[in-house]
Amino acid sequence: MALGMSDELLPMVVPIAVYWITSGIYYLLGLHSGEKHRLFTEEEEDIQNLATKRQVLVGVVVNQAIQLVVIGLVTMLQGTTAAAAAPPPTLLRQAWQMAVAYLIIDAWEYFFHRMTHEIKFLYKHVHAMHHRMIVPYSFGAQYIHPLDAFFGNMVDSALATTVTGMSPRTATVLFSLMAVKSIDDHCALWFPNNPFHRFFTNNSAYHAIHHQHYGIKYNYSGFYLATWDKLLGTAMPFTVEERKGGGYQIRTAKDD
Repeated sequence: MALGMSDELLPMVVPIAVYWITSGIYYLLGLHSGEKHRLFTEEEEDIQNLATKRQVLVGVVVNQAIQLVVIGLVTMLQGTTAAAAAPPPTLLRQAWQMAVAYLIIDAWEYFFHRMTHEIKFLYKHVHAMHHRMIVPYSFGAQYIHPLDAFFGNMVDSALATTVTGMSPRTATVLFSLMAVKSIDDHCALWFPNNPFHRFFTNNSAYHAIHHQHYGIKYNYSGFYLATWDKLLGTAMPFTVEERKGGGYQIRTAKDD
């Protein structure tokens, strides 16, 4: 038992709670700082975005309801009796499990994501929903078509945790870290001292490019790495510069 609930409930409940708490913090930071940390102006967000915030909220809640069911079913299928009787995994084993699981998820999401762009039918009827946010924001990270969410986010996560024999507690940490990074990727804010922005190529500016019309065929990678983009030539180089009048702007080769 942890946090007053069974281990089996942890990966169902905690990542969703982390999602809303973290996205709320990012959203409030954006409101409080005005234009200071924004990669796009408020006017750009209002004019360009095709989905309302209400539509985004509803879409996220629907996907999280599906997520609850999927994780619950996977937990049942994996069985909990043996896991409960087994000794807790060592920190080294947990680190190994998370690293392998992440590599599986990273590869799956790159190729699935790229496929939804390159197959016109899938883009038009499935993935285009997510790109109704031209200027992304924190709580819109999981605003995607339910089929996109299921095959692009849930199947690979279930596969990764099953292959690695991950315990519910370790899976909870993995899913929570992924939620935090996904929110950061979609926040469209820039904090120079944020470790995600300072040390990772795949950051909020990197993913914001993908949401722009000029970058829609680039920067497919999700979460922490940009390995597949770099290997397969779909990474768009960029810099982040201070914008006249406050805030930041993304500069790519198209601006030269």
